[in-house]
Formats: sequence, structure tokens, C-alpha cells
Amino acid sequence: MKRGFTLVEVMVVVIVLMILVSLSIPNILRSRVVAYEGTAISNLKTLSNACQIYHANVGYYPDNIDALTTTDPPYVDTSFGSSSDYTKQRYKFEYDKVNADSFTINANSVSSGLLKGRYFFIDETGIIRANSDKAAGPKDESIE
Repeated sequence: MKRGFTLVEVMVVVIVLMILVSLSIPNILRSRVVAYEGTAISNLKTLSNACQIYHANVGYYPDNIDALTTTDPPYVDTSFGSSSDYTKQRYKFEYDKVNADSFTINANSVSSGLLKGRYFFIDETGIIRANSDKAAGPKDESIE
């Protein structure tokens, strides 16, 4: 009597494994997107808090993110990049000083496809807003 697996048995095992993998991959990808979004929200809060402290110390909001990273000591970590590229962990941060007493910051996902996350917005009020389709703004739904 010969020992071993038949071709049919091997094919059944391969098919079952393929089904299990195809069910788990979307969940793994979604958890990565949620982690990137959580990091973007945390970074928005950090930038907003730094802007508030800067305003309290100087009397107006900074002109750009560089003003937060180039002081001694810096208000935020220098890992936000410099000048025009404030990309951190799959999100690009765009700061706009509206006037001396207001600012806006957008966190836009630079990923595409299954790894594309939501877009976020924060201003001097400290309320974070999100939009799934396009850059978020002051009229979008609050996430807090």
C-alpha cells in the first residue's frame, strides 16, 4: 500500500488556504489604513497644539510649519520635513495661516487604492474634521 496524498487532497488544501488568505488580506490592509489615520490625527493635534503655544508666546500664528521646527527649542519634531514637503507616514500636511489669529491644517492621504485613508482638517478651534472623498474643510463632519 502506497502512502501519500492524492492530487485531489492537495488541491483541496491549496483551495482552502487561498480562501483563508483572500479573507484575511483586506482586514490586514484596513487595519494599516486605520493606523495611518490614527497617526495623522495625532500629528494634527500635535501641530495644532504647537500653533496654540506659538501664538501664546509670540502673539500670532506661525507663517508655516518651518517656524515650528526651526526655533530653539522647536515646537514640533523636525521630522515634518521642510519648506514645501510636510509628508509624514502617508499623509501630507498643508498649513495655511489665514491671519494673525487663525490657521488651517489639512492632512491629505498620499496613498491610493486599498490603502487610501480619509482626509482631515483642523483649525484654531482644535476640532478635527474628516472627509472620505476630498480634502476636508470647516464644514465637514467632526470626528470627535
